Amino acid sequence: MNMLSLAITGTLVLYAIAMAIGALRLFSGPSAQDRVLAMDFIYVVGMLAMLVLAIRYDSEMYFEAALLMVLFGFVGSVALAKFLLRGEVV
Repeated sequence: MNMLSLAITGTLVLYAIAMAIGALRLFSGPSAQDRVLAMDFIYVVGMLAMLVLAIRYDSEMYFEAALLMVLFGFVGSVALAKFLLRGEVV
């Protein structure tokens, strides 16, 4: 194995651990704000994992999927923040 393959594998393992810790916080967060922050963290780490997979497989489709993931994650975060502040989304 070359150095790039080892670095990519190590990065993906660390991202998986980070996502597991974020999921733990998502399910056991004491407040709703902690859960929203954990969800934001999980989708950002998921986006980073998609970008690493794009480098690994040399595919542009992963870049587009990462862009869509961040777009939908941002819209979801804004909707949840508005709901937590006002009690309504629309």
